[in-house]
Amino acid sequence: MTISAGDTDALPGPAGTAAGRHSSGLKWALAMTSTFLVVEVVGGLWTGSLALIADAAHMLTDVGGLLLALVAMRFAARPATPEKTFGYVRMEVLSALANAVVLLLLTVYILYEAYQRFLAPPEILSGPMLVVAVVGLAVNLVSMRLLHAGSKESLNLKGAYFEVLADMLGSVAVIMAALVIMLTGWTLADPIIGAGIGLFIVPRTWILLKSAVNILMEGTPPEVDIGLLERQLVDLPGVTAVHDLHVWTLTSGLDSMSCHLVVDDIETRRDVLIAAQKAMREGFGITHTTIQIEDAALREAEGETHRRAK
Repeated sequence: MTISAGDTDALPGPAGTAAGRHSSGLKWALAMTSTFLVVEVVGGLWTGSLALIADAAHMLTDVGGLLLALVAMRFAARPATPEKTFGYVRMEVLSALANAVVLLLLTVYILYEAYQRFLAPPEILSGPMLVVAVVGLAVNLVSMRLLHAGSKESLNLKGAYFEVLADMLGSVAVIMAALVIMLTGWTLADPIIGAGIGLFIVPRTWILLKSAVNILMEGTPPEVDIGLLERQLVDLPGVTAVHDLHVWTLTSGLDSMSCHLVVDDIETRRDVLIAAQKAMREGFGITHTTIQIEDAALREAEGETHRRAK
């Protein structure tokens, strides 16, 4: 007679997700960014500065990104259901994906507008442009401080942090453009800086997009060496083989693993299960595991079933 044993560690509640632990800073950053967005839009239209308008457009995505992050956390707080057994924890990944797409589209707009201004440079009010940019820099620095800790743990907050970081550098660039125009009268500095802001966004946005897509495709987390993980399982006392091994990320800070372990003595299944869970927890930080223990006879029976299915 063959026997299999499995175990699934409890899935952490939404309050334990990385994003949920840093919601307060996110709310403050959203409030400050939303308030200054209005100021920057008015300032950009008043001064005629593309650099300010580009920075305001990017700040609009900051507001959208921060708002999406909060909405994602609200959805993640909903309990799992029979139809959605993992709950809504992946909403933050979808939010990060949306942020990345919006940022890429924004870059296209900024570059197009910069090209138009190269052809016909408008008059720029450098004094007010400088004042607005300095205030924007201060707002971005405070927002970055609020989001910094959470950005190390949550993909969603990492996306929001990158947006604010890019906007902060954009404010620095706008300040430089305003000073150049003020001192030299060279108005082409404005579209050049505007285009530079757009190009700066691209590589960081691409990294965020790749991370979100990898999670949605249930790819192996980049920090997990799947080969090393498999070797540690095979090296467990009593284990003769590992198959159907999968490691994926549910949401930021929450990786999962499932596998079948073949043992030479089914009576050791409890000890093997405990050892495997410990290896995953201590070696890879994976606490949500589903492990089936089986002997060679059951493994052969499964293989025969799969061959017939083909």
